[in-house]
Amino acid sequence: MIRYLTGPVIKAEENKIVVLAGGVGYEVLLPEIVRQELMQCKRPEDPVKLFISYHQTAQQPRPVLIGFLTELQLEFFEALIKVKDIGPAMACRALTVPIPLIARAIEDRDAARIRQLKGIGARKADMIISELQGRVGKFALMRSADMPPRAAPSADLVKQVTEVLVRQLGHQKTEARKLVQEALERRPEAATPEELFEEVYRGTRTHAD
Repeated sequence: MIRYLTGPVIKAEENKIVVLAGGVGYEVLLPEIVRQELMQCKRPEDPVKLFISYHQTAQQPRPVLIGFLTELQLEFFEALIKVKDIGPAMACRALTVPIPLIARAIEDRDAARIRQLKGIGARKADMIISELQGRVGKFALMRSADMPPRAAPSADLVKQVTEVLVRQLGHQKTEARKLVQEALERRPEAATPEELFEEVYRGTRTHAD
């Protein structure tokens, strides 16, 4: 299974690219949010670095690779495709607005905003909220180049991130506070919930490895 690709882009179309890696050209589908961010931050000569969601089934024997710029983007996508009747192709098309906005809409049970996603009608919006509400709080704290971070007084940083760790991710309160404190020690300049949670997430990933 392919989980990561890096290399030059040898062909680009509206919603997909071909990445040359190890002498092989891999066709990778890109959600709109990934394509736009890639266009903004990448020079034509720069290699791309993509986390890959790989799909191949008996009904669809040709492998489908969907690319993301961060592990958090990939993780949100793979949570979304677990919703009934939301397959990889539909989820890829639906990601037309920043993931933090989608996650906040799910947590707020804002079906109207979810219905704004491409290909998502009322029934699927309700299913997404029903199956993911209460599980995607951490994605609402992601940073995004397409939206301003939510400002928060510095005194609320620990409280906000600790609550996400306890309520959404199942950590004990003592453990959550410890994770936040360790993140602040590694990154004392963190000034927003997004930055602090990113550092907490990086720390937990490092320990897991």
